[in-house]
Amino acid sequence: MGLLDNTTHGEYYQGNDYGSYQFVSLDDIITQFQIMYVGEDKLIPKAKRADVAFHAQRALAELSFDTFKSFKSQQVDVPPSLTMILPHDYVNYTKVSYVDSAGIKHPIYPTKHTSNPFQVAQDAVGNYMFAGEGDQILQNGNFEGNSLEYWKTAKALDPSTNPASPLITADNSVLNFKHISQQDFGLNYYGNAWYATQEIDVSNINHLTISADGVAVAASGSQGAGQLRFGLATNTANLANGQNFNPLDNEYNPGGPSPYSTADIFDIAYLEWTGVSSTQQEMSIDVSQHDTVWATVTSYIPLNAASLEATNTIDNIKVSNTIAGNGALMAESGNEIFSSTFNNYKSATISEDSIDDYRYEQHWLNPNERYGLDPAFANINGNFYIDERLGRIHFSSNISGKTVILDYISDSLGTDGEMQVPKLAEDAMYKHILYDVISTRANIGGSRLAFHKREKFAAVRKAKLRLSSIKLEELTQILRGQSKHIKH
Repeated sequence: MGLLDNTTHGEYYQGNDYGSYQFVSLDDIITQFQIMYVGEDKLIPKAKRADVAFHAQRALAELSFDTFKSFKSQQVDVPPSLTMILPHDYVNYTKVSYVDSAGIKHPIYPTKHTSNPFQVAQDAVGNYMFAGEGDQILQNGNFEGNSLEYWKTAKALDPSTNPASPLITADNSVLNFKHISQQDFGLNYYGNAWYATQEIDVSNINHLTISADGVAVAASGSQGAGQLRFGLATNTANLANGQNFNPLDNEYNPGGPSPYSTADIFDIAYLEWTGVSSTQQEMSIDVSQHDTVWATVTSYIPLNAASLEATNTIDNIKVSNTIAGNGALMAESGNEIFSSTFNNYKSATISEDSIDDYRYEQHWLNPNERYGLDPAFANINGNFYIDERLGRIHFSSNISGKTVILDYISDSLGTDGEMQVPKLAEDAMYKHILYDVISTRANIGGSRLAFHKREKFAAVRKAKLRLSSIKLEELTQILRGQSKHIKH
């Protein structure tokens, strides 16, 4: 029917949606199916659009595997973790390769001799450990010996009156934030925003649980309710350098309000106390995309008059390694993403990288022979395996930093733009949906169901032939190559 939607030739060639004429959207397929097959005196007297949409999506996924041209590719630069996330519409791969500086693809072959198993956590005698029994990974979470080795410390703002009084102290493992009213040049009173932070290595951790006992003072007169927060952030190491700790945002604080007076710095997760005392916990915090995070406590009390002093406290700060889900076994060193098996695999130098030249003297006893060679591994391009459980591709160590291309079969389900059907396969889609809808109805005779099943298979077979990309000239050229005489 020519170009659709009244698109002229000029609009098509000057636009950027080339080739779209050969497809029809899944939404149009559903609408046209309802027009042609649903209604009075039609094959399906009555059907909801939601029912038709469900069967249409299933038909699209089924036909995408072996009928439609549903091949896609993704290119990534392999990170040090040696992993690649499988695409959301991934069904199976057709080829995995890395690209050299000339843009040439080199095939990477799968290996079946390793895996990334779920690593069970065990205690010293081998007993299994379960979620909720995770070890504390905060190095100084209990502040033994009143040590603040891992924490930033704030001193009194006026050293002439109180030269050595720390405003953050640890007494009997309780972290105290003392706030004393201050005054800026505009005669505004305020209480400073304090913080304490500690870096945590989470490169081998998937989920964390945080908990703490917090006491934020209640509001009283010119003293506002205390605000206390404990959580995880991706970058708090250098925020204090050169920062004005004044939480007020006015002309006397040109650097802007302290980042520790709000919750903005907690870009992963946090617990909050405002004028209350309670124990709080948050479980299964996903940190799988980070190598390091910062466990951070912030404290702020609005003090709107002179000579005011108040203290927020926090105790039993815990950050533990857990796994999402009740009763799941937790990993002790390297979690379910990076088991010790995978850590050993990615850290090893594969043997194929050591190219052996058999012209050396020690090999002359067996000239031109190499016993035990498996052709499946006779390459130096590296190898990979797919962890279906976690949806990742794992690569050998020599692929680190290289550009990898994944060619794969798609189920065509995704955004509206992705869910398209070739026009030459429209009839196959209609027959597929028709059979699926009728097969779910009651009181449908076996002969009628068999008839629509035959129609579906015939339409799918015809679509396969129409969409097949067999070119006679290309096939002839390949056959000519097979008949070349090669001298040995």
